Amino acid sequence: MSHILLIDDDTELTSLLKEVLSFEGFTVSEANDGLAGLELVDDSVDLILLDVMMPKLNGTETLKRLRADWQTPVLMLTAKGEEIDRVIGLELGADDYLPKPFSDRELLARIRAILRRTQGQTSTNSEKGSDCLEYQDLKIYPGRLEAYCREQLLELTTTEFALLSYFVEHPGETLTKETLSLDVLGKHLAAFDRAIDMHVSNLRKKLPEREDLKPRIKTLRGRGYLLVEEE
Repeated sequence: MSHILLIDDDTELTSLLKEVLSFEGFTVSEANDGLAGLELVDDSVDLILLDVMMPKLNGTETLKRLRADWQTPVLMLTAKGEEIDRVIGLELGADDYLPKPFSDRELLARIRAILRRTQGQTSTNSEKGSDCLEYQDLKIYPGRLEAYCREQLLELTTTEFALLSYFVEHPGETLTKETLSLDVLGKHLAAFDRAIDMHVSNLRKKLPEREDLKPRIKTLRGRGYLLVEEE
């Protein structure tokens, strides 16, 4: 049973969402401001639903403080049309965003897509804990959700980890944004959706330079991305 932490100052909405999520079998904790929400974060929380506009500590600042200590998956709840909030949230390490108003069906689909990326891998930890994907100077342990470059642990969010794993499984292949969005984020690519672009950008910043100084991930304008192979 997955544990979801809901952080939103709209008490009417949190009450409704708690009812919907509980009916679907989730354990739900709730907080009505960012500071209270941060106090509830621990190892038992599998996913955080985080509103952007809140008193005391808004969603952006809450996410910034959260990422200093935790890599717990975060689904940002943003106002319709507020693209800047979505971009900032993704830059700070949010796994995905969902504009308000949204349907219960869409929310549940996003939640399950994120949980599949995390729990689907960790559930086989006892069986796959020693399995390793190796590519160039990268080592990826899917069962432990850990990635290393030159034996140095990379501090990746769950989505960045899933994205890197997907690239390593498809080296030298042109991967379209639609493919990455569908296979990594679990959703079809929508018009003006910059989630994949931001996740790739964040991943690039966290990967050390190759010894030959060539880019690890190449942008193919109008086509997608490619994990660069050695010549």
